[in-house]
Amino acid sequence: MARQRVARVGVRAMSSSADEEYDVVFIGGGPGGYFGAIKASQLGLKTACVEGRGKLGGTCLNVGCIPSKALLESTHHYHMAKHDFADHGIAVADVKIDLDKLQEKKREVVEGLTGGIAGLFKKYKTTWVQGWGKIISANEVSVALEDGNNKTIKAKNIVIATGSEPAPLPPCPVDNAKKRIVDSTGALEIDTIPEKLVVVGGGVIGLEMASVWARLGTEVTVVEFLDKICPGMDGEIVKTFQRTLQKQGLKFKMKTKVTGTEVSDTGVKVTMEPSSGGDSETIDADVVLVATGRRPYTQGLGLEEMGIPMDKAGRVEVDDHFRTNIPSIYAGGDVIKGPMLAHKAEHDCAAIAEIISGKAGHVNYDTVPGVIYTSPEVAAVGATEEQLKEQGIAYKKGKFNYVANSRARAIRQTEGFVKFLADKETDRLLGAHIIGPNAGEAIAEAVIALEYGASAEDLARVCHPHPCLSEAIGETAMATAFGQPIHS
Repeated sequence: MARQRVARVGVRAMSSSADEEYDVVFIGGGPGGYFGAIKASQLGLKTACVEGRGKLGGTCLNVGCIPSKALLESTHHYHMAKHDFADHGIAVADVKIDLDKLQEKKREVVEGLTGGIAGLFKKYKTTWVQGWGKIISANEVSVALEDGNNKTIKAKNIVIATGSEPAPLPPCPVDNAKKRIVDSTGALEIDTIPEKLVVVGGGVIGLEMASVWARLGTEVTVVEFLDKICPGMDGEIVKTFQRTLQKQGLKFKMKTKVTGTEVSDTGVKVTMEPSSGGDSETIDADVVLVATGRRPYTQGLGLEEMGIPMDKAGRVEVDDHFRTNIPSIYAGGDVIKGPMLAHKAEHDCAAIAEIISGKAGHVNYDTVPGVIYTSPEVAAVGATEEQLKEQGIAYKKGKFNYVANSRARAIRQTEGFVKFLADKETDRLLGAHIIGPNAGEAIAEAVIALEYGASAEDLARVCHPHPCLSEAIGETAMATAFGQPIHS
């Protein structure tokens, strides 16, 4: 959650007496902070949440996950109407996009969800202190209020849940107001369809936003420093994913770094060269999106003054129970180790609330799924083939293509496959990787299987409904456990 000033709209913050002491105060009202605060309240803890935006929900709900998914969904419908409806026997003439309406719908979704969190705070008697928090002692948080005053909140426990912010790239100085070089926040507010968009970074955020604008007719070029997109993902999935995006019109310049940008009234000149060095080239763009990752947001929190250690990546160091070196101060979400994902932050902070209340809170980072909401979607949980090879773990693999799935054929979405990796001796599922329709929903079954130590045979013997996309899960499990699926 980057500390930035936004319009003050929505529900008024609830206030409290300066002398009042809480069981726990969460600094940050994003997915980690608000989720943990509600959980703490449900557990009977007197809870406060410090958040300086005019709305709860943090980056995810306001300028991240939710608005980007709204844009992805709307542009997917537009692309379907323009290119795919005819295959279903539906004739639609003169399909047009109303960008203002599209952005309005996105804002309605955001407003509804952020307002809903404020309502939950009221329901569970969670106090929202509207301002920017700074830790000044093991049991005190100083809050810079909107009116310029400060107040001190006392709490038995403090949780740092301030999230992350876009990582800067010096050759590409971001200025969202000018809408020429933008970060992930600025990319959500582009008010005209650019003819040419350069996306710097071939990760999840960059590829999702590249898909949004490519569907609207923008010529998109993705510049990636490494030799493959989505580093850390399973290699076989990545190859298929990149080929699919190329068929959708995206261009890729791999093993390439941006060395400079020149902004004018009409666009941006982007200078780049091979990552290993070499001759430079320049391409023109109307807009450049810098999507080179995110960094933990820990500025101005008083961590240095308190002597709370951070690692080289700027993440707060915690023990296995989310505690910093000060026993009453915890941290969770993007500010600590692990994937920078909203659902991971939620579970971190819920576990912290449980620990503070005397229960056993725990998060298994080996079973945290990741999803890319392009079309087709990409989802994964657990180990990749590359990781298993590196660790010297003997494994077996099963795979099933969606083209052999009856429901996928019926809805004409046959791109992609499901892939399972299991221990060669025990058959225990070690990893699941999906590229295909509704992959983000399908991965949940594999997450449960990994969490409870299921084997591939266990999943193969689950009766999946027919005709359904989830049958691909059962078929892949058969391929993994028995060496062959039924329909392939």
